[in-house]
Amino acid sequence: MSEDPMTNQQTPNPPTPHPNMINHDGFEQQDMSSRSALSFLAGLVLVGLVVYLIVFGMYRFLDSYAAAHQPPTSPMVKPEADTRAVTPQNAETFPQPRLEENERTQLRSFIEDQDRKLATYDWVDKDRGTVRIPIDRAMELIAQRGLPVHAEAASSAQSSAAQNSAPKESAPVKKQPPKAAKTKAAASGK
Repeated sequence: MSEDPMTNQQTPNPPTPHPNMINHDGFEQQDMSSRSALSFLAGLVLVGLVVYLIVFGMYRFLDSYAAAHQPPTSPMVKPEADTRAVTPQNAETFPQPRLEENERTQLRSFIEDQDRKLATYDWVDKDRGTVRIPIDRAMELIAQRGLPVHAEAASSAQSSAAQNSAPKESAPVKKQPPKAAKTKAAASGK
């Protein structure tokens, strides 16, 4: 054992390295041989090739076994056409949902149709008198009139507020009389 001059404590002697493994300047002196790396790669290729041949042979055997044990088809059965080949006539008769043929044009026409519906007046149900108005006009009307309140919801809200012991202030519910129906030109501001 040797004494450390700074702490005056005894420290154990460090182990002596093996003569072939002496470490100079922090680097190993003995490199891995290229022969071992190349033999590993050759073994890896050989194992990959063996696995490929086993799997290939197994699938070939299973295909021949399935073909040999396939029951014969009835002469009454008409052979089906190859469904993988698509003709333009098949595209018209193919059941829904069909794949998109051209995403950009189909999406553009869908968006244009939705934008047109959001920006125009139209009948939803003429018999019931239900119409569709532009979204901008609908937002203006909601900002002016507020959202509609059903009588049942308003009465239950008032009764629950009366039952609470602590007095709470709530906004009064305004009922506005329905306004007369405007014409299409008057509603659009023309």
